[in-house]
Amino acid sequence: MALTTRSDLWRRATRLIPGGVDSPVRAMRAVGLDEPVFVRRGEGGWIEDVNGNRYVDWVQSWGPLIFGHADPETLAAVEDAAARGTTFGAPTEAEVELAAEIVDAVPSVEMVRLVSSGTEASMSALRLARAATRRDRVIKFAGCYHGHVDALLASAGSGVMTLGIPSTPGVPTAVTADTIVCSFNDVDGVAAACERYGEGLAAILVEPVAGNMGCVPPAPGFLEALRMLADATGALLVFDEVMTGFRVARGGAQERYGVIPDLTILGKIVGGGLPAAAFGGRADLMEQLAPVGSVYQAGTLAGNPLATAAGISVLRRLRDGSVYDELERLGARLEAGLAPFGTVQRVGGMLTLFCADGPVRNYDDAAAADTERFGVLFRHLLAEGVYVPPSQFECLFPSTAHTDEDVDRTVAAVEAFARP
Repeated sequence: MALTTRSDLWRRATRLIPGGVDSPVRAMRAVGLDEPVFVRRGEGGWIEDVNGNRYVDWVQSWGPLIFGHADPETLAAVEDAAARGTTFGAPTEAEVELAAEIVDAVPSVEMVRLVSSGTEASMSALRLARAATRRDRVIKFAGCYHGHVDALLASAGSGVMTLGIPSTPGVPTAVTADTIVCSFNDVDGVAAACERYGEGLAAILVEPVAGNMGCVPPAPGFLEALRMLADATGALLVFDEVMTGFRVARGGAQERYGVIPDLTILGKIVGGGLPAAAFGGRADLMEQLAPVGSVYQAGTLAGNPLATAAGISVLRRLRDGSVYDELERLGARLEAGLAPFGTVQRVGGMLTLFCADGPVRNYDDAAAADTERFGVLFRHLLAEGVYVPPSQFECLFPSTAHTDEDVDRTVAAVEAFARP
């Protein structure tokens, strides 16, 4: 018997799946809902749930759907690839073509390896950085999330921050002993950490635009200082561009801000929204990976035909700069409309409305936002047919499939919420 209602699905899901969801933030407990939204289909800038309700969708699978849901060109590419086989565990021409698109676009990337998830990319980049430098320590930043890698869950953002749970249960203390947590946008704090730990420092790992504690741009000079400090200590600068890559510019945040890391982590957008990710950087570093080097990393599904086909379709169209002009225009329009109702922070096609009175510069500022008010706002917007991330600490992601009418509907719903 087919399940057709949210409540039916939720009851069954809780019996079969821990917490009823396959990723914790989907549970929506942080925004005061007992049951999550179960999505039936998506089209362009909209989604529809199993109860038949339609919503303007600003989540867009957490960022990779630049052209919206069920984009016809992406679907055609996937269907064509599927007809030839869904997985081989062997090299394909499409892997080479996708790698070429990434190398052409991202300034720091001379060579790239495809993987299946952002977590896998972060884990592999960290292993490579430690091997290349023959050091163990890594600096990360409070509120920045780099996947559920054991060593990087210390003071993580995203779902960990949303649910208010400890960052590292189940992770041995020794695994995080070499993880040094600094405050985002605090150059003096990073400099002090480098002075103390620099001789053993393998990497400085950062989201160049923080997106997992809400959208927090780098302060002027912050990324430049990280580049200088990495060079001074002999550490590698690693940019986690899972969220910013191909979204805030074709070459990511490193293109937008003009700071070039040694290694770059990329996420779902390299698979056009299908399960795929990548990490890349200078050739002398990447050639330390097996089979040419001694740093082992592998994955049977890496570069699978469906994800590579979707990724090529999307990334080739991003050569057209008008895509970013439209994301900038829509993002600016949404930012202007929401600005009277809180603190809005935006970089290109990613933004957050913080229920806060002042600017958010770091984890402490983000954590001080009024999460209860955000939860009430989320439930109001959902009732008005607007779907935003179910967390104060995530970003809204405009796509080229969104319209001015979608923006107006969203702003009107927020205005109605704020009206006395």
